[in-house]
Amino acid sequence: MNTQPFTSGLAGGAVTRVADRHWHALDDDRVAGRGYAEHRPDGRLFVCIDAWRDATFDRLAEAMLADLPAPLYTVVDEADTDLTARWLRAGFTIRRREREYAVPTDPRVTGLGDVPPPEGVTILPAGRADQDLLRALDGAIRAEVEATAGWQSMPAEVVPRPGGIDPSRCTVAAAPDRYLGLVRVATVHRPRIGLVAVRAGEQRRGIARALLAHTLGTLHRSGSDVAWAEVHESNHAASALFEGLGARPAGGNLELVR
Repeated sequence: MNTQPFTSGLAGGAVTRVADRHWHALDDDRVAGRGYAEHRPDGRLFVCIDAWRDATFDRLAEAMLADLPAPLYTVVDEADTDLTARWLRAGFTIRRREREYAVPTDPRVTGLGDVPPPEGVTILPAGRADQDLLRALDGAIRAEVEATAGWQSMPAEVVPRPGGIDPSRCTVAAAPDRYLGLVRVATVHRPRIGLVAVRAGEQRRGIARALLAHTLGTLHRSGSDVAWAEVHESNHAASALFEGLGARPAGGNLELVR
């Protein structure tokens, strides 16, 4: 591990890599900024810089970009124009935009109070899915997305975890012999809908609405008034689905690449 100071061509103190993919910018021997890099499960390398001053950010960016292989990615709040400008100055370009939605969970608002699944389809609550059948569904959906928009177009939070898909996060629509669709929810600080997906041959049957009815109803009963979801700006069908449930736009994110 290289922990030697990096002296940039920019004014200011040294930048030091203090650990694997972890940098500090120093001013008068005090930490003035920090930089991080991490591989997401899909293999892409994402970077983050925490620095108040432009000059400190630029020093960290110069040191990190000299150390790290391309391509590099980062995600910023689209309302944070200052941070976006810093990354653009470092040579990044905007790759994609995602709209963020605040999705109500109350069935009286969503209109999903009585939405049964289609005949022959059963909704399995989170944690009830068979791992093998769930893995087969995940593989089929990924193949369908890859053949059309490409899996790299999906939100970063949808990428597979090491070891496979997590049944505890997935509500599943099941036929007698296979799984047809799922809703995946991750809860860290707040519930976030990471994926709503139905096999291509099973769409337009009301499966997605039945999955969301169960998922949002469960969140509502557990005390969550709102769930959050991110939708690629070009995915008009997903935007229409959430807006039809009373979801309201709540900002958005930019993914940048260098």
